[in-house]
Amino acid sequence: MNAPQHAVITAFLGRTQDRFHEYNEPKTVEEKFQLVAEMEGFSAVEIIYPYEVNDAAATKALLKKYHLGVAAVNVNVKAEPEFRQGGLSSTDKSIRDKAIRFIKESKDFAVAVGANKVTCCPLGDGYEFSFNCDYAQMWTYMVEGLGEAGCYCPEIPLFIEYKPSETRGRCFVDTASKALCLLNDIGIDPMGITLDYGHSKYGQENPAEVLSLLANSRFPYYVHINDNNAKWDWDLMAGADNLLAYAEFLYYLQEYNYSDYVTSDTSPTRWDIKGTFEANSRLTTKVWNKLMSLDRDEFKSLIQGGDFLETWKFIETNLFSL
Repeated sequence: MNAPQHAVITAFLGRTQDRFHEYNEPKTVEEKFQLVAEMEGFSAVEIIYPYEVNDAAATKALLKKYHLGVAAVNVNVKAEPEFRQGGLSSTDKSIRDKAIRFIKESKDFAVAVGANKVTCCPLGDGYEFSFNCDYAQMWTYMVEGLGEAGCYCPEIPLFIEYKPSETRGRCFVDTASKALCLLNDIGIDPMGITLDYGHSKYGQENPAEVLSLLANSRFPYYVHINDNNAKWDWDLMAGADNLLAYAEFLYYLQEYNYSDYVTSDTSPTRWDIKGTFEANSRLTTKVWNKLMSLDRDEFKSLIQGGDFLETWKFIETNLFSL
């Protein structure tokens, strides 16, 4: 099994900011695409609609110029001022309709630029306080709205990305299991789940276990890579804080024959942008190839055997080169 193809979320290639600082210089879409084309190991982009890209013809021309594919179109349903209290779960139907329209338009855009999926992380949909909202009603709004958006242009599946919090104190879709519940309640086929490694760690999940859960569901999944210390979604380089857990995650991507892009959702902030993303590709490929070289039958037998000390000896011998 070949190493995965790498993509990058282009929003991280220009100016970014946290609560206190701005990082790096702003770039045009073309400058971002050119930078990705210069990165070793990368062949595609995940692009943000409608704030980063909205002209399909111009975007397609740039993709062709820099020989890049599109891993996904990421539709932003949180940035509009009226989405502050939630877009898909708003009590105002006109606001919900606007969020749904954004997703439908992003599917049209995906068709026009040659993408095969739209991914959406509904970060504005959630709450902060006890008695802050009617939970069941908000859930119903999300099921109805995402169902309507998912049914539109069904050849472009809609993937839902979950996250514990941000921009809301608690997001309605905060875990993998809640994301599966949401898709089961919607009950249509052209839907999937975006598994962000860092969101899973930050939410106190085990990404490898989550991967197994999703792979054994009826829904497809798509992967974002990064890392953190499980206290916040720091978007660090892949494997920087949890190397063995990341290796386990890649092992199960191999076990389930994942063939989609592995997309870097990593924020360079204080580090060189090109170098940061190349570190993701380099480390991932090295660990991937090392895992592929193992005696898989022996390793699987040890994992299933229940004696972790024997499994650990195998890991020491075969994964660590100290």
